[in-house]
Amino acid sequence: MPLANYHSHTFRCQHADEDVVDYVQAAARGGMHTFGVSDHAALPDNRWPDVRMRFDELDDYVAAVHRAAETVPEVQVLLGMECEYIPDFHHYFADELLGARNFSYLIGAGHFTPFQGEWLNSFVELRTAPQLNAYAQYLQNMMETGLFAFIAHPDLFGGVQMSWTEDVAACSRDILAAAAETGVPLELNGYGLRKPKVPGSTGARAPYPWLPFWELAQEYPIQVICNSDCHHPRDVQAGIAENQALAASLNLKQADLSDLQPLATN
Repeated sequence: MPLANYHSHTFRCQHADEDVVDYVQAAARGGMHTFGVSDHAALPDNRWPDVRMRFDELDDYVAAVHRAAETVPEVQVLLGMECEYIPDFHHYFADELLGARNFSYLIGAGHFTPFQGEWLNSFVELRTAPQLNAYAQYLQNMMETGLFAFIAHPDLFGGVQMSWTEDVAACSRDILAAAAETGVPLELNGYGLRKPKVPGSTGARAPYPWLPFWELAQEYPIQVICNSDCHHPRDVQAGIAENQALAASLNLKQADLSDLQPLATN
């Protein structure tokens, strides 16, 4: 399978460095065949402004991805975006991004979870059975929309779990069953291998990829995708090989996303 990465960020999300061309040039130097740019979604209401692209940056973002594709033609560059699914913005995702703007793909992600009229931080606030169930249901709803090429780091909810409990197992099984039913791949995310631990969690790093989740995944006919989730050009390949090895050791089938349409270059 050609070396590819479909999960990356730029300075616009406010917690990454450098611009699109810097990442694509780094991908070319590393011999990468395909590079997907997928900054955190610009949303029409500018919610979560400290960790997301502003809506008024969307035009500049799209232009930057096109410029990078033209500047580095030896890499197939894809235009993407990582999105929390918000039903009120379904037509924005479907008709504006995937439609009028011709995005190559969208990533579904659950950094925040809708729960009882508010949004919980999925890294640190999913502690009870109802909260875990809400997270699993949220990811299932994303998969059922048909909007998303894959679901990013579905196992991030392990951040505050001190042990593998029945509630955690139920949450995991619901996510894995939805992935099996819909055919939407789940991501083994490389950022967790180099990201500092979540406050209040155990271990020296972020707890994803969370091994118990992926061991359970062996029981389901799912597909996985291994990405770096890079926030700096030096990390365009970081964690991909390690997670591919993990997937192979667990006999998890790696998804083929080669049918996603790269940007045309002159």
